[in-house]
Amino acid sequence: MTATPPAPFTLPRPVGAVLSRLPAYPGSVLLVTAINLALSRHLPQDVKDLLKDKRLSIRVRDARVAFDFTWNGQRFAPSAPQGNPDLAISANAQDFVLLAQRRQDPDTLFFNRRLVMEGDTELGLVVKNALDAIDLPVLDPRHWAPRAVLSRWAPQLAQQLPPLAPFFGGRS
Repeated sequence: MTATPPAPFTLPRPVGAVLSRLPAYPGSVLLVTAINLALSRHLPQDVKDLLKDKRLSIRVRDARVAFDFTWNGQRFAPSAPQGNPDLAISANAQDFVLLAQRRQDPDTLFFNRRLVMEGDTELGLVVKNALDAIDLPVLDPRHWAPRAVLSRWAPQLAQQLPPLAPFFGGRS
């Protein structure tokens, strides 16, 4: 963990009330698309084997939304909302962002009851340990700067771009 995490923040209830009225499936599609792009190829085979056909749910408590999905052996796939998933992980939106940015330790959130695992907790620990072992700057803003994205997808084009520092706070 790099810097001190910000004070805990909870989305206001009216925001959660509005978000809870949105259909769940499109959010699950977006989540699994991001997870597949960022994580699926990095997961060890033994973790993929353990995840096969497991029903998973990410529940954002303050937003009052849940994202349900499974691992089909090749990729994560969205699924219909599940009342009893094999593993449900719940936290507030801010805590999930801090976890993704690696600015907060999952064990600290767990022991402070800000992160809750329900269902197959052994599966949850295996997934947590696998994610901890992967070095991915998923939500690091520098990772998504135009030059960084282009350097991954079109390195020669990125080299031809003029410096963009003035527009991106000193970073391109």
